[in-house]
Amino acid sequence: MPNKFKTHIRTSLANSHLQVALDNNYERRRDGRLAAYSSLPEDVQLMRQRAHAVRAEVISHLDEYLEKFIRNAAANGFIIHPAADAAEAVQIVLDIARSNNARLIAKAKSMVSEEIHLNEGLEQAGIRAIETDLGEYIVQLRGEHPAHIITPAVHLQRADVGKLFNEKLGIPYTEDVSVMCRAARQELRQVFLQADIGLSGVNFGVAESGTLALVTNEGNGRMVVTLPPIHIALMGVERLVPSLDDLALMLYLLPRWATGQKLSSYVSLVNGPETPVLTGGEITQGPRQRHIILLDNGRRAVSKSDLAEALYCIRCGACLNMCPVFRELGGHAYVGIHGQGSTYSGPIGSVISPALFGQSEFGHLARASSLCGACKEACPVDIDLPKLLLRIRAGINPSQQVDNRQTSSQPRYSPNAPGYLAWGLRAFNWMAISPWRFAFAQRMAGFFSRLVAPKTPWLHLPAITGWGYSKDFPRPASRPFRDHWAQRKSAAPESPAPALSRQSVVEQPGSKPAESAPSQVDLVEQFARELSALGGTVRTCQSSELGKCILDFLQKGDFRRIQAWDGAQLPKGLLDELRAAGIQVDTDHDPAIPVGLTGVDAAIAESGTLLLTGAPDRPLTASLVPEIHLAVLHASTIHADLPEVLNLPEIQQSKAAVLISGPSRTADIEMTLSMGMHGPREVHAFCLNDR
Repeated sequence: MPNKFKTHIRTSLANSHLQVALDNNYERRRDGRLAAYSSLPEDVQLMRQRAHAVRAEVISHLDEYLEKFIRNAAANGFIIHPAADAAEAVQIVLDIARSNNARLIAKAKSMVSEEIHLNEGLEQAGIRAIETDLGEYIVQLRGEHPAHIITPAVHLQRADVGKLFNEKLGIPYTEDVSVMCRAARQELRQVFLQADIGLSGVNFGVAESGTLALVTNEGNGRMVVTLPPIHIALMGVERLVPSLDDLALMLYLLPRWATGQKLSSYVSLVNGPETPVLTGGEITQGPRQRHIILLDNGRRAVSKSDLAEALYCIRCGACLNMCPVFRELGGHAYVGIHGQGSTYSGPIGSVISPALFGQSEFGHLARASSLCGACKEACPVDIDLPKLLLRIRAGINPSQQVDNRQTSSQPRYSPNAPGYLAWGLRAFNWMAISPWRFAFAQRMAGFFSRLVAPKTPWLHLPAITGWGYSKDFPRPASRPFRDHWAQRKSAAPESPAPALSRQSVVEQPGSKPAESAPSQVDLVEQFARELSALGGTVRTCQSSELGKCILDFLQKGDFRRIQAWDGAQLPKGLLDELRAAGIQVDTDHDPAIPVGLTGVDAAIAESGTLLLTGAPDRPLTASLVPEIHLAVLHASTIHADLPEVLNLPEIQQSKAAVLISGPSRTADIEMTLSMGMHGPREVHAFCLNDR
């Protein structure tokens, strides 16, 4: 391994502060993911296999799905910009910013923007780019890059953030996470309101509809795609799913594996730019332009190589959390031979970085792995990461492959491997491909090891190999395993395999028996239970009582002003009743308004989720900018599961929609949950149960 990488390894291992932070992240992510398994609608392994098949289909026919997505997205009103490499992608962002005289860009989390070093390019052009995800904001203030795909500040503890905010934001030093989150909220609120451009990543693009799906928890992702007049989405060309049903499958898996949630707080579904609404000559409703930058940057070459499976990744970060090597080193230790950081770390990064950015620069990262298989076991789309790591070690280079076969039948060895290791691997390959040579070598190794070192570990040569610094090479067995197995098999009587009954096949471990369709009463109860578990509340009432219920809530909190949807989009007479009681009702967003009142298109019982679709008379800002969100829904609009709701025509007919699962939240500071990061800290649903 290169010396700079070794230096980072030793530094990380010696940092007790880092070790505590990484251990805490591992334990909480593991426990949350395992707990979320039980709520999956199908057996977890079956869903992983289905997801694997979906991603394999897309990557093997990438050009076809990309063409379909571009055609449908352009028909929706998106402006499409293909980008062959990082430099072209940065230039496209600069051209959009300059043509619109933009000076401030509010950024949501985007690993693609890290990959192309966008912030540096914007800074050189005199354009401010502010990270608005809390973890990204913290590392930006520190002048660092993210240490984790999901939790950018995983390497820090609350004391580190308290000192940083004291120094950079001028707030008194504190280790109270809620206080730090409120300070960041106040600081970044002005960025959202003043930004000329909102820039986001993309979790999934739906080929059949041209829809963008963004999965977030804090609400900053919703802010950047809703408030600024221009929205730019940075998207790797591989981030596609064929249909909305496939999107539902991915949304079942991604939040559970990433953060242990059934569904993230917000799933934004964007179908195009908003319809302009003029008030006094000003456009007041949403982004008037939406751009998609489709980045290749080596992805097409990888899709045609023996490393294509790496592109199945949905960026959940589970392989990082479970990897015993990452849990000791952290993301910042993964560096190239010249010391530059790798955008993607952990097991998946050790494949993607060499594949996209060069085997000669990052190929050594694949040897920072125990090949224990924990990454494959943790992957929601069942990527065989150990296999891919071995292929990187063998020196496979996508740019030198013309198809999914190696251009040479001879095995390759990493150009970063020491000479003695490359020759040793060649010798081992020659021996291992012949059964009799391999068996003979096993016997000879066992024989000579007992002559040379009968009672001590064998080949303890740290000065040459480095192996003995931390572990010893075990003595080979005196007899090959095949001999032991053959002897045992010949001695054991053969017994017939047990017949599989129909019951034993159907009732496999983890499978769920078929259930009858739930009644509407059951759906209401399940919805209320799930939303309450997320920190929201559900109040059931009759339509005739709705005005009194909402008025009681407002008066109890001494709220005199609300932002609301147009009266025609809410139960008849509701806004008139509130106005008559002295409540000021606004339709435009204002940061000073504490409460937002909206209707609901549909709800999902299994996850306590609300569906809201945007329109000029039903602004999505009412459910986003105020600190308290009041939502009115009818019991008849509660559906059992996610696929039912994603296929509702209301989603396709709107330019933007959002799935809301509880209050805005973050756990970016020492894995401590805090509500109301950028979106509402309270969500209250009023369920009309007129029967």
